Amino acid sequence: MEVLSSRVLLRPRDPERSRRFYAETLGLAVYREFGPPEQPGTVFFLGQGLLELSGTAQGGAGDPAFSLWLQVRDVAREERRLRQAGVTVLREARKEPWGLIELWIEDPDGHRIVLVEVPADHPLRRDTR
Repeated sequence: MEVLSSRVLLRPRDPERSRRFYAETLGLAVYREFGPPEQPGTVFFLGQGLLELSGTAQGGAGDPAFSLWLQVRDVAREERRLRQAGVTVLREARKEPWGLIELWIEDPDGHRIVLVEVPADHPLRRDTR
């Protein structure tokens, strides 16, 4: 699998408290913010990687507070390959309302891995300067 970029996703219990901790206490620089102003998602630089805080952990089954996000060139191709390899697919590849194509799988310990394809017309692919 060719990974183009990656990030760790955290779904904190208290998003505002976690944003303050990572931004102010740890002093991580913000890469980007997105979503509604009343509950924004924040992506921080983590050295060679990225940490995204978004959403809120509900604590129920199937609602992981941790996910690994891997951007790939072709999610459909990876889904076929991974299914043939016996990987557990939690949710088939589909286009999300925010425009990304996502496939959810799990590792042998049950950790969610999100494979993401960024379509050519998505804002993440365009230079907005």
